[in-house]
Amino acid sequence: MRLIGLPPSRRVWFFDLDNTLHDAHAHIFPAMHDQINAYLMRRFAIDEAGANAMRRGFWEKYGTTMNGLVRHHGTNPAEFLWATHQFPELGDMVVHENAVRHALARLPGRKILYSNAPRHYVDVVVRTLGVARYFDAVYSIESSRYRGKPSMAGFRVLLRRHHLDPARCALVDDMLENLRTAKRLGMATVWVSGEKRNVSYVDLRVASVTQLPGLVFRYSH
Repeated sequence: MRLIGLPPSRRVWFFDLDNTLHDAHAHIFPAMHDQINAYLMRRFAIDEAGANAMRRGFWEKYGTTMNGLVRHHGTNPAEFLWATHQFPELGDMVVHENAVRHALARLPGRKILYSNAPRHYVDVVVRTLGVARYFDAVYSIESSRYRGKPSMAGFRVLLRRHHLDPARCALVDDMLENLRTAKRLGMATVWVSGEKRNVSYVDLRVASVTQLPGLVFRYSH
């Protein structure tokens, strides 16, 4: 178990936000996908089927639709993110377990939130979850110069900013692509997923972050 390498109190935990600390699949992601499709339909004069294909293709190849648009079409990332993250009732759309706060409080070590979402979205979700107090820092896609996960560049920006050795760090995320990058950098990895399959670059799998403190203490003794 890679997480045994350090006492829990010396670990630095990087947490993803969507589908890690709350369930974005229930309401937020369907609405976001509709907004992305609408953006693509306006920008490229394509129908909904074409927009769906473009969105999914970029997501599968580059981790996010935005990365594909920037790479192939010179899209302004700030413009894209503003257009596709408009949720007037965002606080009401967040589905989460109250026990997440208790788990973060129990988990020893420093905690940093690292999301691919824009700042205006991250701030509302973090406030709704009531978890800001548990994080030393909260980073959005702007913080990594729009080089979000799974790009190594964004991780390196944050590691340098906090003068961190990757060997001290662990990424807690629901996306395997992001965990693969973290492992290549030398970080430990925690996959938040209900899947049962084994993945070579995943050190620990949890169905919910509420399970994490108990498992970390168990494997550290």
